[in-house]
Amino acid sequence: MCIFLRPHHGMCFPFYEGKGYDADFTDHMGRVIRALSARPETPVRLTLSADAVCEHCPNNAGGTCADADKTARYDAAVLEACRLCEGDELPYADFAARVKERILDAGLRRGICGDCEWDAICAKHRREP
Repeated sequence: MCIFLRPHHGMCFPFYEGKGYDADFTDHMGRVIRALSARPETPVRLTLSADAVCEHCPNNAGGTCADADKTARYDAAVLEACRLCEGDELPYADFAARVKERILDAGLRRGICGDCEWDAICAKHRREP
């Protein structure tokens, strides 16, 4: 079973603390993260539209994000940094490793999504420029 995943969510998962827009969203995101962590061989297909996480997001209006321009910019930057394309399918572990190596460890996260409302959570977990 393949999980559809927006590329920028690969940067959110390592820093997730159970905080979010509302209880339904946080419970669901936690379940997605736990499922992928328990089975890192699970294939993910990178998508530029609503994904497994977005299903319970209050900013999801019929499959379109209320912050569509911002999330599209984040997704495009992750794809470019990881040398991936929309529609690519790979094991979650491989995707997570690319995000870690090419974005997080390289110090690029803040440049990609530093204007995210959740930036303070991610920033406190890492020393970043």
